[in-house]
Amino acid sequence: MTTTVETATGPAKTMVLNMGPQHPSTHGVLRIVLELDGETVIKAVPDLGYLHTGIEKSCEDKTYSQAITLTDRMDYLNPLGNNLVYCLAVEKLLGLEVPKRAQYIRVLLVELQRISSHLVWLGTHAIDMGAMSVFLYCFREREEILKIFEFVSGQRMMTSYIRIGGLALEPPTGWIDRVEKFLKMMPGRIDDYESLLTGNRIWLGRLKGVGVISAEDAVAYSVTGPTLRAAGLAYDNRKVFPYSSYDEFEFDVPTSNDSDCFARYMVRVAEMRESLKIIRQAIDKTPAEGPIRSEAPGIIPPAREKMKTEMEALIYHFKIFTEGFSPPAGEAFVTVESPRGELGCFIASDGSPKPLRCHFRSPSYINLQALPKLVEGQLISDVIACIGTIDIVLGEVDR
Repeated sequence: MTTTVETATGPAKTMVLNMGPQHPSTHGVLRIVLELDGETVIKAVPDLGYLHTGIEKSCEDKTYSQAITLTDRMDYLNPLGNNLVYCLAVEKLLGLEVPKRAQYIRVLLVELQRISSHLVWLGTHAIDMGAMSVFLYCFREREEILKIFEFVSGQRMMTSYIRIGGLALEPPTGWIDRVEKFLKMMPGRIDDYESLLTGNRIWLGRLKGVGVISAEDAVAYSVTGPTLRAAGLAYDNRKVFPYSSYDEFEFDVPTSNDSDCFARYMVRVAEMRESLKIIRQAIDKTPAEGPIRSEAPGIIPPAREKMKTEMEALIYHFKIFTEGFSPPAGEAFVTVESPRGELGCFIASDGSPKPLRCHFRSPSYINLQALPKLVEGQLISDVIACIGTIDIVLGEVDR
């Protein structure tokens, strides 16, 4: 596997090195085959598939409602966002209108999920770069978000809380107070991260001017999310193709023109602040009472009280949970803005209770193909910085 390259001292052999799939800084079972001239990367080839779970194929063996639990486990840092894109696709197939209250609560929860995901990214990336304290602080704040998820849904991570037609359960009394408490605490914590990192000489030395990709190349590689916005393009699905009433919310799309690792860091930190603004608006918009599910007998399970007192509701409940429901034959494709970029879901129905085809356009997988462009010509240590600032989740890459 070795080739010969010309150096200042004459022909020399390059070295081929495996980074991963057990390397802690590849953030999962990612293998990158590096060709090196000394410590300079000449070529990088990502090798995927070590975590293949067959989630998309498994969805085709489940009813439409059962498949929701599988979506949680793709991008395991964005379970609610995965639930949302899948449910939006099925709702489009069915022609279902989701009540406004449920739409606002969905927005509130997926923005909390975005902050949670960015906190994991910032903490793990900081520890990759040698900043231990930030890792501990980020996970401290993430814990508060997971407590909110557990209070609302009964589950910390794989909540399956967003369901076809609305939400799984009525949120418990007092949940808004917990979110308010988090909103009050979080801005100061983000200030703390920035005071530790943004002007830090070591942090700047590791990230500034490293992993540069032009806007033209980013578009050519179909890169989306913070990686694209750090290259200067304000492309965000929440603005371009609004869903779940995002067109009613006021927020900015942070961008940078530097397109290096430091720019990607700054964009994600700014995104956390924007998410806090959206959550504040969602709290103000959400009425205290109202339906959290569409009215669609035979598709949406009836309320439990109805199921216990009305025979028709009991029959619907039984049939939905044993047989599922059958959407009309057709296709639907929906995109949302996940913490990593444009997350799409394609559903094809043949009129049976199970999807004929279920496919996800995962941003981690697409963004990863730009990695060779970022790292070629950089040093080995810069490869770690580049992988970190793309922010991949291997569960979403391999599906």
